[in-house]
Amino acid sequence: MTTSREKLLALMDAALKAADPGVQIPLNMPSPPKGKTIVIGAGKASANMARAFEQAWKGDLEGLVVTRYGHAVPCEKIEIVEASHPVPDAAGEEAAKRILEIVKSAGPDDLVVCMISGGGSALLALPGPGLTLDDKQSINKALLRSGATISEMNCVRKHLSAIKGGRLAKVAAPARMVTYLVSDVPGDDPAIIASGPTVADPTTGQDALDIIRHYQIDIPEAAEALLRSAADETVKPDDRCFDGHETIMLSRPQDSLEAAASVARDMGLNPVILGDAIEGESREVAIMHAGIAHQVSNHGQPAAKPCVLLSGGETTVTVRSKGGRGGRNSEFLLSLLIQLRDQPGFSAIAIDTDGIDGSEDNAGAIMDGTSWKKAQELGIDLREYLANNDAYSAFARIDDLIITGPTLTNVNDFRAILIE
Repeated sequence: MTTSREKLLALMDAALKAADPGVQIPLNMPSPPKGKTIVIGAGKASANMARAFEQAWKGDLEGLVVTRYGHAVPCEKIEIVEASHPVPDAAGEEAAKRILEIVKSAGPDDLVVCMISGGGSALLALPGPGLTLDDKQSINKALLRSGATISEMNCVRKHLSAIKGGRLAKVAAPARMVTYLVSDVPGDDPAIIASGPTVADPTTGQDALDIIRHYQIDIPEAAEALLRSAADETVKPDDRCFDGHETIMLSRPQDSLEAAASVARDMGLNPVILGDAIEGESREVAIMHAGIAHQVSNHGQPAAKPCVLLSGGETTVTVRSKGGRGGRNSEFLLSLLIQLRDQPGFSAIAIDTDGIDGSEDNAGAIMDGTSWKKAQELGIDLREYLANNDAYSAFARIDDLIITGPTLTNVNDFRAILIE
């Protein structure tokens, strides 16, 4: 008999397989140019994307792609470099400088192919005029602790950058450009994914300032001056540099949820997709999910059990304790475990589809009816771990971490709650 954990892991595997951009790239190849082909990119999936493109491309090519440490894959003609995520480092800054120089050489007969996926904001780190890498790092750290949504964080990031917010496309013009995208943002907006280095940006510096003020983040005077400067605005939709620019969405959170739902049906489960763009505090989102799970169990709504609730998006964690370890998916699942405790018939999994939840080595965690009992037997106060943002340590102690290693894709959170 298949256990609840085995079912949840099978759903996770289906979600990850559907998110692999290497499957879609050979099906969406551009026409060859008269001139040269340049491949650039940034993100946790970008090296995987570059390899798939290189293997499918019939002609010569060159280029440079930056990915997170540990996420590189070998390419023959495209250089792959690694840099830091989620806080940028000097390697990411150097990669951004080199990518700008590479695309400056492109002419009207050339093709620039850009591989963009989640994580690109930190990996493609080129501070705007008057700013230093230290400035970018401190602001980025504050944003990560603030509880800001990914769209809010990337609004600020692109306005403090010399390469994001369409600026990379501006430099590449008049070359023809094709951007491949793997979405890690709610709503799949290309302008938000990796802060949109090759797509138009409708937001303004004032929008970024409003976000900074809302979350009470201290920024250097040079950063505030840059956000107020009309001359340093991001590139807007009416700019001619986007003429003929093609964007191709390879993988979306919804694709992974639908793949998991299909596998669930094959298992005899009733799948319910709650949403692919769920945001909010991880622990609060878990309380909402627990309420729906109880409704299924007690009343057969919105579906009869056996049922699996599926959801994606990107929740956030407002850091309350400096000593805690864990990411948003582990925190979600710890809060869910506290809500469901040892009630029979409930099990769940929550992971970041890139394989790294926050800054730890786990993708997320898994729980079933034994998890609460193990914690009680060990004398673990799970509420205290949640209060300290220490979900990683809690699940490590009860041996419920999910460790996949880098998956070479990134379509954000994947959550599945099984009710039997």
